[in-house]
Amino acid sequence: MIIAVAGVAGTLGGSILTQRGSERAQRREIELIRGHEEIRENRSLRRTCYVELNRDARQFTTALNRHLHVMREHGVEDSDRDALEEAKNAHRDRYSEAQMTAPDSVLMRASVVNQALNKVYGEVKRLERGDPGPGETMETAAQAQYELWDMLRTMRAAMRHDLGVSPED
Repeated sequence: MIIAVAGVAGTLGGSILTQRGSERAQRREIELIRGHEEIRENRSLRRTCYVELNRDARQFTTALNRHLHVMREHGVEDSDRDALEEAKNAHRDRYSEAQMTAPDSVLMRASVVNQALNKVYGEVKRLERGDPGPGETMETAAQAQYELWDMLRTMRAAMRHDLGVSPED
């Protein structure tokens, strides 16, 4: 009788242990799947943020260039000011989003672009008002605006590297 009870207990105990082991394996598999989904969602969020930041930074740079041309050719009108402000505000919003999304390696380069854009913007606005700072001319503003393109390329390369699209240079 003792042997029969031990046999039944062993059989029941073995199936309980097998069931618990199976449940643990399923939990690990679910956690692994959730981890992969989270990584995929995070990458998708960063990709969207990078696309928009790159686009808006380029549009702000282009708007600064256009504004400088308008200032040289015929003077600035309200619609020109509005277009520049719109580009500036769009970039500001994208940069704010990147501050909460991008890793430090990308954010460092995005910050350089943001600071340079704001510096050129300030110079352009002072020139527009007829109150340039020391050494500020249309030529220095145009040169500073032109130099933004290299910074944008560096930022874009960091974003592409973070997304695994290309190796870091």
